Amino acid sequence: MTAIRNDWTLQEVQDIYNKPLLELIHEASTVHHEHNQTGEVQVCTLLSIKTGGCPEDCAYCPQAARYSTGVDVHKLLDYDAVIETAKNRDFERVLDMVKGVNDLGLEVCTTLGMVTEEQARRLKEAGVYAYNHNIDTSDDYYNEIISTRDFNDRIDTLNNVEKAGMTVCCGGIVGMGEGHEDRTKMLHQLAIRNKHPESVPINALVPVPGTPLGDQQKVTVWEMVRMIATARILMPKAMVRLSAGRTDMSNEQQALCFMAGANSIFSGEKLLTTPNPDFDEDAEMFELLGLTPRKAFKEEEEENQQE
Repeated sequence: MTAIRNDWTLQEVQDIYNKPLLELIHEASTVHHEHNQTGEVQVCTLLSIKTGGCPEDCAYCPQAARYSTGVDVHKLLDYDAVIETAKNRDFERVLDMVKGVNDLGLEVCTTLGMVTEEQARRLKEAGVYAYNHNIDTSDDYYNEIISTRDFNDRIDTLNNVEKAGMTVCCGGIVGMGEGHEDRTKMLHQLAIRNKHPESVPINALVPVPGTPLGDQQKVTVWEMVRMIATARILMPKAMVRLSAGRTDMSNEQQALCFMAGANSIFSGEKLLTTPNPDFDEDAEMFELLGLTPRKAFKEEEEENQQE
């Protein structure tokens, strides 16, 4: 069985990423079969509990207050609305929501920006299972995308999340004008962490008019497959999530991504503010491809059975 490593060199990552595509897919598929139950896909639902008005300047994001993108600013949803959908000043209310969703037997993943050690601890106590905080791109290219925070701020948050005992959900975005070296550096940064992220979302930029990246050309499926396959080889047991950009992919193209090692998706008509395939579309695709949804808390259940 392929060993799980945390000592990858950047050159090794680049060599994997640059392999002939079919060879890369075959290797990634082999690693995926060794470490995961193939055909099983984690299905996640993303609910925006506070939309728009963000003070940061992420060049890809329609929720940044400084860009005119047509996104209506909404206040924090109330507790009942969040619980019904799931069947800081706002931080205490978020903790209550987390407790309520957790009580429904779901794995709660939150993405709330940067968090301190104390905030991370309280989120964990409230029942947060995973915390999403993407590094987006390489350290070198980061300042081309965001100026209100730096790359190390992101790493600090990941470390705080890990210390609190939550699992880390961290990946990046492809198609922001970065080069192939930036993509490999981003994956390398994740692959050399002491513990690989539990989830690694690979997002294709969805260009939104009004943002600085609104005119970017969309990436091809081949670029997404290459990123997913490389992530799978580097981080064999991670949930590699085929995230933003799925609306532009056919079932055949998504099948290639699953073959290359993707085993997690977001389902539901929206990813925050951008379109996403709805549940019925995904149900049809799952039946067509013979995929089954992964049970919540499966890893903990298996560990308890072994004990």
